[in-house]
Parts: sequence; C-alpha cells; structure tokens
Amino acid sequence: MHVSRLIFFTSTSFVSMLMTFWIYFKILAIAKAKNLVDNPDARKLQKRPVPVMGGIAVFFGVLCGTLLATCIWECDSILPIVIAMSMMLYIGAIDDIIDLTPRNRIIIEVLAILGIIYGEGACIDSLHGLWGIETFSWWIGVPLTVFAGVGIINAMNMIDGVNGLSSGLCITFSCMFGIAMIKAHDYPNAMLAFIYAGALLPFLIHNVLGKTSKMFIGDAGTMTMGILMTWYVIQMLRYDHNSQWIKYVSSQHLSLVALTLAILAVPVGDTLRVMFRRIMKGQSPFKADKTHLHHMLLSYSGSHSLTSLIEISIAIIIVIVWAIAFKSHCSINAQFYVVLITAASLVWGSYAYLSHQDKRNSQSAYRIRRSLTKMRQGEKDWWNKLQRFIDTPFGPKRDAAHPDYDPDK
Repeated sequence: MHVSRLIFFTSTSFVSMLMTFWIYFKILAIAKAKNLVDNPDARKLQKRPVPVMGGIAVFFGVLCGTLLATCIWECDSILPIVIAMSMMLYIGAIDDIIDLTPRNRIIIEVLAILGIIYGEGACIDSLHGLWGIETFSWWIGVPLTVFAGVGIINAMNMIDGVNGLSSGLCITFSCMFGIAMIKAHDYPNAMLAFIYAGALLPFLIHNVLGKTSKMFIGDAGTMTMGILMTWYVIQMLRYDHNSQWIKYVSSQHLSLVALTLAILAVPVGDTLRVMFRRIMKGQSPFKADKTHLHHMLLSYSGSHSLTSLIEISIAIIIVIVWAIAFKSHCSINAQFYVVLITAASLVWGSYAYLSHQDKRNSQSAYRIRRSLTKMRQGEKDWWNKLQRFIDTPFGPKRDAAHPDYDPDK
C-alpha cells in the first residue's frame, strides 16, 4: 500500500477516534441527566444503572471520519451502508429507551438490508467455488442475504453481554475486513472499516476500564455493528467479474465463504447454539437468558475483561487456522470444513466442556477457576489509578481527592 494511502487511513481513523473521545463525556452527561440507563435485573450482570448511549457517541466519530474520507476518495459506494447504519442507530436508540418487540426490530432490519441490496446493486450471489458453486440467481441471493443479515445483526446484539466483548470483537472484525478490502483495492470500504475500529476504541477503553465513565454500547451500537458486518459479508460474497478481489481469489484458490465464516464464527456460532437450545425447550429464540459462552466464561473467571479477551482470542485463533489451511494449499472445500470444525470445537465445544465440568463440580473446573482468578488484575493498585485516570475527561487533574469525584456513583 502506498505511503499516501497509509497516511489517509491513519488520519481518518484518528479523527474518528478523537471525535468519539471528544463527544463521549457529553453524551454520558446527557444520559445521566435524562436517566437513559440500563437498569439491573435478574438476567443482567451489572449491579447498578449504567448509561446506555455509547452507540451514539461511537457513530458520531464514524460520521466525522467518513466526512474526512469523502475529501480524500470518491466514496459514493459506501453511501448505502452509511444510510443503513444511521437507520439502525435510530431504531436501536428507540429500542434502548422503550424496548421494541423482536418482530418490529426484524421488520426494520429486513428493510435496511433490502435497502443495501438494491441501493448497492449487490447481494450474496456466489459461493466462489465452494462445492463447485460459483454464481446463482438473485431469487436465491436476495432471501439468502436477508436471512444472513438478520442473523448477523442479532448475533452482534446477543453477544453484547459483558464489558468490552461486542466492541472488542467488532474492532477485530473491522480490522480483518479492512485488510481484505485493501487486498481487493476497495479503499473506501477499507477506510470505513478502520474508521469504525478507530471510533470504537475510546468507547472500549471506558467500557472496560471506566467506573464513573462507563457506558454500554446499547442496541443502537450493536445494531449498527451488525449492519456493518452484513455489508462486508455482502462485499466479500458478491460476484463482480471486474473486481481485483475476485481475480485474486480465483488465482489463489482462496475460500471467501470460509474466510467470512472464520471472521464471524464466534458471535454467529454462539448465537446459533443459544437459539437452537431455546427452540428445543419450546421457548422464543429471542428470550433472554444466561446461556451464552460469555456467561459461562464469566462464571469461571469472574472478570468481564478476561472473558472478553478469551472470546476475542478464540475469534483470532479461528482466522489463524483458516490462514494456515489457505497457506497449506488446502482446497476451497477443505478450507471451509477446517473452519467449521475449528469454530464448532472452540465455540460450541468449550461451552459444552465448561458446562459439563461445572455441573460435576470437578477438579478440572476448580483448577480452571483458580487459574483464571489468578489472572484477574482488578484489585491491584495500578488498576485503580488507571481507572481514575480514565474516568476523568482531562487526565489526572481531578482525582479521588476532588470533591466532585465519587467512585460509587
């Protein structure tokens, strides 16, 4: 990549990060003043109300970074997704405040995905050689894209259960898709991916490390994440014979389906397991409970940040396994099967193993808990100092001695 492009990518990402940081405490103050908070209940993990407008702060940074990007490149191609993200932001914010029904949310999600399909003129219409299938009709592609998109949006929403998980995963996914778009010479889409990652970073820091400055991303944030991930899946699995990406894939025997599955395996795989389990019990697949992988990991570790780190590591490992299969010249079908087996083993298998050991109250469960507990850093003095720094918008000028500082609020 040319140095000029690297500078542009870095500058737009930095602007998105800076503007998210700038507006974060303003949104936090509004959320507290208007009582726009997520209140604790039997199924939620927090012990006190937490402001839930983080998604709005993040999207402001995305818009600022994207505005700068339009001054650098012709960015008309990303207009449909920016509009769709705005739509998801509004619907998610409404859901955060008054709780929409799952049916109403799905209707809006379907409309947004259809808007992307016909606004961009693209859908999932190719498996790029998997099982010998190249392209297929839009009569199949459009319903498949809508089904996949609704699944991805809800997977990103349902994975948002512990601090830093959904935002950490989305930063990871955005960087991965951004690198793929660079390979495709699709620089506007690559730039958008890194802009979103940059905008999420200040939120992630406050969500994980903050105490008085903590906000949740909310449905406004997770639905925006979900529609963006859907956009990149469409960009990866659409067929465009003029695309440099398609030419590269054809010459290298790279399985785009396997790569896409590898990137999104953690939220999609965990959500499929949870929803199937609920359906088998005669419950609504959207009924909230505590059967996600992050709930199980949290019961062992007792740490939100450690739980998030483990799941992000699993996501990275799955992509690395795919990369090894690709570099080992495995066939397109073999790459897919390797990813599928790896994802099932790490996402489903780890939950099944931990759940089984927990029910037995086995020695293995005890040793895992003891090991994870030793890794927790929350009680150390340096952590508390870092938390006070993060909670203060202008650095360490204010601290616990300041009369306005109350760590228990």
